[in-house]
Amino acid sequence: MSAAANRATSAVNRDALAGAPFFQVADVPAPGLFTLDGPEGRHAATVRRMRVGEVLVLTDGAGRLASATVVAVGHGSVDVTVEPAWDESLPQVRVTLVQALPKGDRSELAVELATEAGVDAVVPWAASRCVARWVGDKADKGVRRWQLIAGQAAKQSRRSTVPPVRPLASTADVVRLIQSAAGALVLHEGGSVPIAQVPLPSSGSLLLVIGPEGGISPAELAVFTDAGGHVVRLGAEVLRTSTAAAVALGALGVLTGRWSAPKPDTATAEETAASPGAASLEPRP
Repeated sequence: MSAAANRATSAVNRDALAGAPFFQVADVPAPGLFTLDGPEGRHAATVRRMRVGEVLVLTDGAGRLASATVVAVGHGSVDVTVEPAWDESLPQVRVTLVQALPKGDRSELAVELATEAGVDAVVPWAASRCVARWVGDKADKGVRRWQLIAGQAAKQSRRSTVPPVRPLASTADVVRLIQSAAGALVLHEGGSVPIAQVPLPSSGSLLLVIGPEGGISPAELAVFTDAGGHVVRLGAEVLRTSTAAAVALGALGVLTGRWSAPKPDTATAEETAASPGAASLEPRP
């Protein structure tokens, strides 16, 4: 199936399944009878209280989905009849969030909101002004916790993909990410250029860098701009580090065409490239 046809199929299936709850499985099963058990089965049976005849969606968290109709409800599981699966097309521009470690519960809020807003990957960043510190085992635990939050938020927001959470990054790591990306935006309250006026890539990886509560240091800003990052602002208001990414992702969803509805039988990469602000920055080699 061509990319255009796949986008059209995804749109039709999504419309038909509007409101159906999502449940994550390791692998989307083949058409036929399937028992959804384990934590997801218990959630379907006891929390969602699914009933015979209701429709749900099974997804592997990597873009593959299938609709399924409940035929029986057990104690902690549901039996469903699975329809043929399909794959959702990935956006032409994929956004990776570099999120400086917020303090306290705001750490989880940042990941939750960014996932709901459509981020494609998350990189926790140990910025120089971070109050929170992931030292030793806390780094692995923090990544695992963020991955769990991303999975829960993806299911809640009915996403077919769960954004991966990468290992904790240093400032030097972020510099390398900027250098290898198709484009990079560094949000900063001192930025003079609005995000809507920055040239954006038409495809590839777009890096979005969010600083900590204390802000990005002058030294960090310098190395990020030297690496090719664009320092931008969202508006006159100063946002918290835990909410800035979600607001920026909303803007990028429009500016890059990520939120554009696919056109059946005619949606092409060329149309995506023609979206506002999309064509003026070419991907780096």
